[in-house]
Amino acid sequence: MDAPVLVLNANFEPLNVCTTRRAVGLLVAGRAEMLVDGRGYVHTVRLTYPRPSIIRLGHMVKRPRARVRLTKREIFRRDGFTCQYCGARTHRLTLDHVVPRHRGGDHSWSNLVTACATCNLRKGGRMLTEARMALLRPVIEPHASARYLFATHLPDNEGWLPYLEGW
Repeated sequence: MDAPVLVLNANFEPLNVCTTRRAVGLLVAGRAEMLVDGRGYVHTVRLTYPRPSIIRLGHMVKRPRARVRLTKREIFRRDGFTCQYCGARTHRLTLDHVVPRHRGGDHSWSNLVTACATCNLRKGGRMLTEARMALLRPVIEPHASARYLFATHLPDNEGWLPYLEGW
């Protein structure tokens, strides 16, 4: 009952992922319709319901433009789990402020990069020019596409791809 279910807006825009329990509740209440099933059935005392994989809400939900949260995990994901100074792929990665906080740098997408422990120690609290270091690629905020936001669920749910493309 905890399997992920893709929830689409009335215009087929991907909204979020919920549990099978929540999705069946929305279906029984008449607030959503099932688009894709195929995961078996949910049995109650009197009825049997197909387990949904994708549901669509019956009414339009207005929401602001989606943004990717600024978290350590998302910065590692954006940088491909590699050091942005030397390109090393290691398990001992840290975060580094390109412009150090004590020199006016902020805690934002454009100032945080992934660095290995060696490069982070070498740079220290200096600017890139002072440490004679350079970034391998420019630092930007990742685009919050539906495929990026729901990528963690895609290996087990290949049927979601047609509904995530184009958003």
